[in-house]
Amino acid sequence: MVNRITVVGAGNVGATTAQRIAEKELARTVVMVDVAEGIPQGKGLDQWQSAPIEGFDSRVVGSNGYDETAGSDIVVITAGIARKPGMSRDDLLNTNAGIVKSVSEQVKATSPDAIVIVVSNPLDVMCHVAKQVTGFPRERVIGMAGVLDTARYRAFLAEALDVSVRDIQAMVLGGHGDTMVPLISYTTVSGIPVTQLMERATLDAIVDRTRNGGAEIVKHLKTGSAYYAPSAGAVQMVEAIVRDQRRILPCAAWLEGEYGMSGLFLGVPCKLGKGGLQKVIEVTLTDAERAALESSAQAVRDPMAALKL
Repeated sequence: MVNRITVVGAGNVGATTAQRIAEKELARTVVMVDVAEGIPQGKGLDQWQSAPIEGFDSRVVGSNGYDETAGSDIVVITAGIARKPGMSRDDLLNTNAGIVKSVSEQVKATSPDAIVIVVSNPLDVMCHVAKQVTGFPRERVIGMAGVLDTARYRAFLAEALDVSVRDIQAMVLGGHGDTMVPLISYTTVSGIPVTQLMERATLDAIVDRTRNGGAEIVKHLKTGSAYYAPSAGAVQMVEAIVRDQRRILPCAAWLEGEYGMSGLFLGVPCKLGKGGLQKVIEVTLTDAERAALESSAQAVRDPMAALKL
């Protein structure tokens, strides 16, 4: 374990992330920060009191400031307003940009060596805000999106094929939104190409459902958005870094020429381990997948241009 991991935001995503980090004993201390007085303290105390039952020794504490976060090894940013029915992720743009900017300034001041994992939406643009404000190298600012999108894709495939989710290998690239790119050419079931097991029309419907996976949950909940799967995705990334697992996971990374693109965050295959992002892996795409990835990149650049920092 590392010494300290901070989770910014004590809402559903943040609190669930903190609990999962503690249960996996990824840090000696997990600090949950939120501007709402009493909320992170109460939730942190509640989580710590579950430790004797769940059998973990990671101490969970809540705070309204950043003094207790000083020297954090990893900071997970979940702060921001959640989507409501009818809202796109981009509708959250400038409100959440202001929040992420403020958080990033605090992180830079109190934990200058931290690895930052961004979960706040619109994800790819919020990663850009965090990188610009902290000035951290790209290895230490990564976004959680592809892990979640891929989990949704795999869950839907497993359900349709009536097989274990463990046997579905897949990857979703691109921006975290309606233009995300599930790679059908790399989707297999225990090594068997999914196109041999499923009609293309069924597969296309699953791809479409994956792209709208977050909105489907928002529609059901009406007053909130997803948090169990997003928190699990963030913690999978945290664990890969803390335990130096060198996992190949789809994450939002700052591109510097990979896939012929530069100057933006986009979901690509990443090797995660000690130090954060160890490598962006370039895979061969079909012509259709490459065109879709370039379209997805443009859907990230547009809100970046509208950003007011």
